[in-house]
Amino acid sequence: MAVIRTLDRRFWLVSIAASIGTLLLLGIPTAMIPNPIFARQIEAEPFAYVTWILSSVLAGPLIATYLAPAGGREDRHAGEGAGRAGLGGMIAFLAIGCPVCNKIAVVVLGFSGALNVFGPLQPLLGAASVILLAATLAWRLRMRGRPCARCASEPGEATLTPA
Repeated sequence: MAVIRTLDRRFWLVSIAASIGTLLLLGIPTAMIPNPIFARQIEAEPFAYVTWILSSVLAGPLIATYLAPAGGREDRHAGEGAGRAGLGGMIAFLAIGCPVCNKIAVVVLGFSGALNVFGPLQPLLGAASVILLAATLAWRLRMRGRPCARCASEPGEATLTPA
């Protein structure tokens, strides 16, 4: 319940903007959003759309936990979980991209290998991305609502008492 009280208007505005930004950041270079710069050689599978949308929806509030501190105060857990969040975004990018448009997959596996080896792994990468982003978001929200022991001695902060 304490976490819900920290989700103010600023948090939700940043969250919505970050979700839209993530949709564009993932969607344009992977050609999930048709555009004149990037193209796909193979049409996107339904799982790619699901991964793209879910990853963007999860990334928005996750980014907001970094950019919109609880109650306007300095976030005492500022950079924690950033590596997991970034990894989740990179995995989502690999999961939704065209398997034969991925230059690394083509160089390592060849055209046929990218299509027949990397392609079937993409749904698993998509699931891993969504799970990683969701777990990191849940952890960041729990940290946001919890006072930390080192902050208890600061004036105006809640103190921790043993249960």
